[in-house]
Amino acid sequence: MPEDLPFESAESGKVERDESRALDSVMTERHRLLSLAFRMMGTLADAEDVVQETYVRWYRLDPEERDKIAAPAAWLMRVASRISLDLLGSARARRETYVGQWLPEPVPADLFADTAVAPLNSSRLTADPLERVTLDDAVSMALLTVLEAMTPAERVTFVLHDVFGVPFDEIAGVVGRSAAATRQLATSARRHVRRGRRAQVSPHQHDEVVRAFRGATAGGDIEGLLRVLSPDVELRVDGGGFVNAAPRVIRGSDRVARWFMGVMRKQPALRFERRDTADGLGFILRDEGRRYGIITFDVSDQGVTNVWLMLNPMKLTNWTL
Repeated sequence: MPEDLPFESAESGKVERDESRALDSVMTERHRLLSLAFRMMGTLADAEDVVQETYVRWYRLDPEERDKIAAPAAWLMRVASRISLDLLGSARARRETYVGQWLPEPVPADLFADTAVAPLNSSRLTADPLERVTLDDAVSMALLTVLEAMTPAERVTFVLHDVFGVPFDEIAGVVGRSAAATRQLATSARRHVRRGRRAQVSPHQHDEVVRAFRGATAGGDIEGLLRVLSPDVELRVDGGGFVNAAPRVIRGSDRVARWFMGVMRKQPALRFERRDTADGLGFILRDEGRRYGIITFDVSDQGVTNVWLMLNPMKLTNWTL
């Protein structure tokens, strides 16, 4: 019997190594899953909950069940998408009772770099820039706010197909529709994108306009600020109930300019520190050295069309102090 022990030990070691490699291969998908879930949910906290529940379901499977899964990465993505679909309905209900305006969470430009893939069979999509989600703006506030206007099924379909390249017949199983119906969901979602986007400017033009915004605001130059704001610019401020914030959307260049001039009069120590965001140049705002918020912009050929000011500290945790 003793002579059998080395064999049993070697066999046990092989099993442990196989299990370790399987665990490593599954865990390497975590960042990509977080990228997927963030696009679905709009905040990193909700995305973390989705990913955690996805892995819980994976490890609840029997070893035999896991062995039968030919593509664990695809399985994880499908499960994360289903969880997101279920949670989106309750998330909408929570946002109806949110204090003030709710905004998606702004993230650094490179947070989810290289996690998405080009859509499959995308020759038709790439012909029209308004129907194409570029990898540069896949997690921008500009797109995330448009995603908020979609139904949960539209959002899940759009993210899976147009950002991650999942075929419609696979998405059908996630959203509980036929492949033809999921194509219609994607078409409807792209209409939202088309309506929500204006004539795009180059990154250089975007940043040039944003720098002019900063210079005019910090310098108290209301005329200069009016020159860089689109006549129908909209300002949204998310304080989350933690800090005072504009409770409703502020519309029009004159109102937006006067709002910022009022803030600078009340907080003369406010400083703008450059940060690269998924929307292009943005700023961390500091008041006497304390991080106060982050401001990001959407710019068209008419000037600044949207200003998103995030003051909710729970949505600023990914930014350096």
